[in-house]
Amino acid sequence: MWSYVIKRLLATVPIFIGLSLIVFFIMSMIPGDPAQALLGAWATPENVARINQELGLNKPVWQQYLIWVNNMLHGDFGRSYVLNRPVIDEVTQRFSATLLLGGTALLLSTVLGLLAGIFSAVRQFGWGDRLITLLVLIGISLPSFWIGLLMIMLFAVQLPWFPASGMIEAWGGGGFTDIAHHLVMPAVTLSIVATGVIARLTRTAMLEVLRQDFIRTARAKGLSERKVIYRHAFRMALVSVIPVVGIQAGFVLGGAVYIETVFQWPGLGAMLVKAVSTRDLLLVQGGVLVAAAAYVLINLFTDVLQALLDPRLKS
Repeated sequence: MWSYVIKRLLATVPIFIGLSLIVFFIMSMIPGDPAQALLGAWATPENVARINQELGLNKPVWQQYLIWVNNMLHGDFGRSYVLNRPVIDEVTQRFSATLLLGGTALLLSTVLGLLAGIFSAVRQFGWGDRLITLLVLIGISLPSFWIGLLMIMLFAVQLPWFPASGMIEAWGGGGFTDIAHHLVMPAVTLSIVATGVIARLTRTAMLEVLRQDFIRTARAKGLSERKVIYRHAFRMALVSVIPVVGIQAGFVLGGAVYIETVFQWPGLGAMLVKAVSTRDLLLVQGGVLVAAAAYVLINLFTDVLQALLDPRLKS
């Protein structure tokens, strides 16, 4: 098992190299002078030259990339000129908020998706299956940001049950209950699409497993239907569903960008939107790289978990 984990870890090395290349060179190709955008009204030729010198923007692009990578390997992501603080501090603080939101949404979508998929497969063509299929189609068809706006109108304006924005109350907030109260609407909004995808694929995987010979054998031995479903069929179906959960983790991280903007959640997505608008290059590069690395590590974890459930994948 450890040899498989080491192989998967080594396979992520070229992925991280590719990610760093993509992140850096896409940002370097954005038209305009970053120093000019950073300085705004203070953009005199002397100030622009000074910023370009400090950021290393007056060097060839390949040298800028090597310097950037070398600094990151030493834990230095640079300094945000707009916020006047180290990039790693800002990214770490914002990523913790995004991790809370994305982790809650992913957990919610995984649990609800698995339960809905199992229920739908066991009662194939019944009213419950048809209802779940309809809800899944609606959920994966509607834009998440639009659902978020509807939830704000309904549950924050018409029925003031939840706060419309933010992570904590402005005065006297910050406790567990306060954060959980603010977390409900953005987490539910972010989880809807992923729940539909996981439910649909769980249903398909369960139906395929339930037609296998070993399921008929288990029933012939007199095992209860609950044991057949959850101990045998669900475990086999889970092998096919786990990679989908890993992929949905990436969509949840990507969806957090606009969900955090809608709900003013102080996470990585909201930070990236502001950093792009102000041309804060080092902050954008650091934030995107951390988000992409998190996605790669999540998929690595799901691959290892899948191998634990199905030893045939280790070979």
